[in-house]
Amino acid sequence: MAGPINVLIVDDAVVVRRMVSDVLDGDPDIHVAGTAANGRIALQKVRQSCPDIVTLDVEMPEMDGLETVRELRKAFPRLPVIMFSTLTTRGAAATLDALAHGASDYVAKPANVGSVSEAQNRIREQLIPKIKTLCGRPTSAYMPLPKPQVVLKPHAPLAVTLPPDAVVIGVSTGGPNALAEVIPALPADLSVPVAIVQHMPPVFTRTLAERLNASSQVTVVEAEHGMVLKPGWVYIAPGGYHMTVQRDGTRVVAQLNQQPPENFCRPSVDVLFRSAAAVYGSRLLGVVLTGMGKDGLEGAETIVGRDGHVLAQDEASSVVWGMPGFVARAGLADAVLPLGSVAPEVARRCANRVPMTIGGRA
Repeated sequence: MAGPINVLIVDDAVVVRRMVSDVLDGDPDIHVAGTAANGRIALQKVRQSCPDIVTLDVEMPEMDGLETVRELRKAFPRLPVIMFSTLTTRGAAATLDALAHGASDYVAKPANVGSVSEAQNRIREQLIPKIKTLCGRPTSAYMPLPKPQVVLKPHAPLAVTLPPDAVVIGVSTGGPNALAEVIPALPADLSVPVAIVQHMPPVFTRTLAERLNASSQVTVVEAEHGMVLKPGWVYIAPGGYHMTVQRDGTRVVAQLNQQPPENFCRPSVDVLFRSAAAVYGSRLLGVVLTGMGKDGLEGAETIVGRDGHVLAQDEASSVVWGMPGFVARAGLADAVLPLGSVAPEVARRCANRVPMTIGGRA
């Protein structure tokens, strides 16, 4: 792509449009091609200005964000759309609906930050990397590795792969839709607990857990500090908190903390993976799904270093092949799978139906 990234900002609040415009125009790689106060105006301006990407408010008069996404997808199926949502239960629900109808990603509007400059910093830190990544220009922090051939992790000859005692999943951009396919496909008799880090702000993770629980055979909850991990239960790290797992006698419990972000994230996949590898050792299965950046790479290295196993989503089915791409290209994955094959493979391994591996791969 030559020249700056052209962005259309859609929000019914004049103050928000001005704030986002000022932040984006301050980046030399981005140009604000226009603004719109509602979805109806936005559809006209998309046809007129041909932006490379759209930032879209969720709640607007005349035509809200969800209806706008639906119409955009009919006429412009490949145009990246980032939802710009309030940190409320209603905003979270509407954002998840928009993602299900084709929005590419989301950013939470700054709330209770204390100053305009801090609000601008939040927008700059969260929105600009996503704009650049979705338009093929990742920043250095999210720069993908070169594309050598993917190498699968070798196993010892004639080794029998033991079933896992737990599954940990890391996911980011494209995650809500990916989890909506994977988690409901897990069997009701799943014999292990599943712990998930999805990069999401507070409120959003609770809404996500409630939706997944309503559509799944397993029980899905937003994790709480001290929860005992049970077979057939899925625990999602709450937004704003790292989640670790720790052994407590014969039990394993979830622990939450607000230590500094890792990989610009809290919750962080690496934090969860490292702690789970320390508890479960070789009886841990890690899964890295679609997402921007490389959160999960160090954690996957730790899992493999303790003789555990890792699966990664393939590039074709990922919204952004950042997180799983780093893991796959580092040779840490047993298998690189399309999204539709992830749940069956997890269920197969947990059911102790993994065949003997001879001189190579699982």
